[in-house]
Amino acid sequence: MTVLERLRKVPNWMLLSLAMNGLLFVAVVFSLRDNSSSSEQSNSVLPQANASVSSAGSAVGFVPELGDRHYLDYQQWVTLLQEEARATRNAPRLTVLLGDSISLWFPNNLLPGRRTWINQAISGEQSNMLLRRLDSLDDSNIESIFLMIGINDLIAGKPESQVTQNIQETVRYLKKRHPNADIVVQSILPHGAENATWEGRDRLLQLPNNRIQAVNVALEKVAAEQNVHYLDLYPLFANGEGALRPDLTTDGVHLNERGYLVWRTAIALLLASEFEE
Repeated sequence: MTVLERLRKVPNWMLLSLAMNGLLFVAVVFSLRDNSSSSEQSNSVLPQANASVSSAGSAVGFVPELGDRHYLDYQQWVTLLQEEARATRNAPRLTVLLGDSISLWFPNNLLPGRRTWINQAISGEQSNMLLRRLDSLDDSNIESIFLMIGINDLIAGKPESQVTQNIQETVRYLKKRHPNADIVVQSILPHGAENATWEGRDRLLQLPNNRIQAVNVALEKVAAEQNVHYLDLYPLFANGEGALRPDLTTDGVHLNERGYLVWRTAIALLLASEFEE
């Protein structure tokens, strides 16, 4: 059988997926090349990139809007985000980030333009906690939602099935309350394994990255069943062993600026190929 004959038997969806992954890889490579000088000059730890950091310090210029929020407890965060959701509920092209500290510290200046972004992530968030506070967005006129949650559940020893179920319920709730919004389920990122320096390293080593990959496989199915988008970031952040690439992280869990550039490129490509007119 010739190569052409074999290709004809490959499902169209698979060919499209391969093509999109190829374009995404090329886009990330060029993005990193264009921003290499900036990344080399900014290797400082982002606020909350290490849980032991108690102030923004030298990184305050990188995420200036966080300020004293660094000292908020969980309920104070929830209250503040409720207020911000109300204040922006009719903002043009409202786009929401939902998740934990990895989403929380996404630098505003790196988020794709021509949208009003609101960051509704909380450090340490688990999927069941996020599910309980989604009603704060009920009155918001949302165009797009980017969801990444689950790593804290797995670190805490929660079963994969529970994480998947919570995310499935989250997607169902968001679809019901925001039927016109584009919802994007994003894969959980790998961790740095033996190279991690995060203060909870011992707990990380009890969580094999293949468990994260198993959840991601389930999340892709959830996205397909719920007819929402799935953004597979894992291959972009994983090295040959399936662990988080050291050049993209501050501590083996959280991302540095170079990591956020990779993520930003993936989001921008998805927006350009699927959402933009």
